[in-house]
Amino acid sequence: MTARRPQTARRRLLLTALAFLLAASFPARAQVLVKMATLAPDGSSYHLILKEMAEKWKAATQGRVTVRLYPGSVAGDDADVVRKMRLGSLNAGLLTSSGVSAIDPSVMALQVPMLYASYDEVDHVLAVYGPKLEASIAAKGFVVLNWADAGWVRFFTKTPVRTPSDLKPLKLFAWGNDTDALEIWKGAGFNPVPLPSTEISTALQTGLVSALPTTPTAAVLLQWYQHAKNLTDVKWALLLGATVVNKATWDKVSPEDQKALRAAAAEAGARLRAESRAAEARDIAAMQKRGLNVIEIDAKTEALWRAAAEAAYPKVRGKIVPEAAFDEARKILADFRAKQAAAPKK
Repeated sequence: MTARRPQTARRRLLLTALAFLLAASFPARAQVLVKMATLAPDGSSYHLILKEMAEKWKAATQGRVTVRLYPGSVAGDDADVVRKMRLGSLNAGLLTSSGVSAIDPSVMALQVPMLYASYDEVDHVLAVYGPKLEASIAAKGFVVLNWADAGWVRFFTKTPVRTPSDLKPLKLFAWGNDTDALEIWKGAGFNPVPLPSTEISTALQTGLVSALPTTPTAAVLLQWYQHAKNLTDVKWALLLGATVVNKATWDKVSPEDQKALRAAAAEAGARLRAESRAAEARDIAAMQKRGLNVIEIDAKTEALWRAAAEAAYPKVRGKIVPEAAFDEARKILADFRAKQAAAPKK
């Protein structure tokens, strides 16, 4: 019995050493926690879609990638989120174009006021120009996982507005970090008030702001329309957005898991777009039942808004949108419209 004990002990030592060698040869996959922020309120359809995406990420990677969501502006506005992503205290965000433009202003080529007349036009330009834009964003240290939008920006105001001249005396909310846009608004005779988006509700209630360019969905979700009961029904611009993750975090994820994350994110992006587009008319109708006054715009008045926007294009090109991006997006749009016009009528 005593003679066998040294052999048993040596065998155990050998097995332990072999286990350590095998562990060193096949290292465990790193656990990646993605801290993701969004302006979308807690419990909103946008937040729920992100939660479902997060659950799919965890399931598809067997827990190697998990997401902690920060909804409802608890992490600040988009500018704060991008800054925190650069610092590493956040890793990802569902951003509006204001946030994405803080990474690469070329994205604003998809949001030039009164340039696009339909979702089809925006979708086509994004499909053609998107890969170049995503490559440019990647070169700046961020990865675009999907594109989304929140509907058409319209003007919500405290007093009725039909024409651009009616809007000029009002105190118009403007993104506080966009000094070039402020200069263009002022140069066109408007009265912009620079603020972070987190202060919109208070500004409307106190009268610091009396006009707000936003989408019907955002106005409903954040109850802004309660303090700006008039809607000018002109499609000023599409509010584009994207789900973005910083590259340092993305590179911690294995190539196999990245494929699964991209697939779930693409599905979430499609659902976000479908939700915003389906909700637009529904949200306007719901606000009307609660006292919203919708100012309809005829073709002649719409032309006034388009003329006001186009008068600013020479300043938008180069200041808000890089010249190359502005020109390329317009060319893609012009080509698309020419093909649509030439196509046989059904």
